[in-house]
Amino acid sequence: MTHFQPPPLLRNAHVQSLLASTRLRRLRIGNRARKLEAASREVLVECRDGTRLIGEYAEQSGENRGLVILIHGWEGSSKSTYMLSSGGALFEAGYNVFRLNQRDHGPSHHLNKELFTSTRLTDALGAVEWIQTTFPHERNYLAGFSLGGNFSLRVAANCRDHAIRLDQVAAICPVLNPVNTMEALDSGWWLYEKYFVRKWKRSLRTKLKHFPELGYEKDLLTLKSLREMNQFFVPRFTSFKDANTYLLAYAIIGDALSHLEAPCHIIAAQDDPICGAEDLPNLAKAPNLTVESTAHGGHCGYVSNYRLDSWVDKRLLELFNNN
Repeated sequence: MTHFQPPPLLRNAHVQSLLASTRLRRLRIGNRARKLEAASREVLVECRDGTRLIGEYAEQSGENRGLVILIHGWEGSSKSTYMLSSGGALFEAGYNVFRLNQRDHGPSHHLNKELFTSTRLTDALGAVEWIQTTFPHERNYLAGFSLGGNFSLRVAANCRDHAIRLDQVAAICPVLNPVNTMEALDSGWWLYEKYFVRKWKRSLRTKLKHFPELGYEKDLLTLKSLREMNQFFVPRFTSFKDANTYLLAYAIIGDALSHLEAPCHIIAAQDDPICGAEDLPNLAKAPNLTVESTAHGGHCGYVSNYRLDSWVDKRLLELFNNN
């Protein structure tokens, strides 16, 4: 097993978290990402409940090692740097790769009137089922980053009534307890919250262009923080009475992962400034769950050297190649 040991100047959590999405990192994966995108085609995913999503599917020209479905984090997309980096590494190693855009992420805002919420597990379950049915493979893998890691683990814990096969699931820096994650964003380094407020507002404005009847345009102008936005949107656009109840509804601590239907592997950094490691001991002691906790890595960073290579890319290959 490859251990994550970055050089001294790359051990700061914020350096790790920010480097992973910088233009320099994008340039580093340029050739691999271009090969992946050149082999990819856009696919409309049609779930059994009528939900429609968009993804990008890259298929080998010859034999393959199986299908990997990748799920991005909140306000990311199939074209996020980490998705292209890991997807490119997996494709280069012989896997077919499906990069899924969640509802209202990527170019999908026009497909469904209802807003994206982190509790819409039926979207992910329906999408994974449709993808595996449409593109059948002998070996099937699922990996997610941050909120996508949370979704991936919940899919593995709730797929019994769906035509879903999973040989291995990997979750990188998954959201464990959303209440604590929101608190970390609210009280931590202001840059992180500003980043998510800006991206969420941009997404919500895009949604209004397609569904102006949602009618929150004027209110959006007055909301300045994630806490204010949750307090406004949760009671109006979800079935939950308040933000705290909503956040707890998609937590994966306690017994949420006690009945995993496939081997699941969590990779989490002790210094993650967004999805803190304090809740790792609160996960279910399930036989199908293993946790790999590293001292460094930040939030979905895992930049392993000064060439800006990704340790996660190599680790995913190890996990999937051995299953």
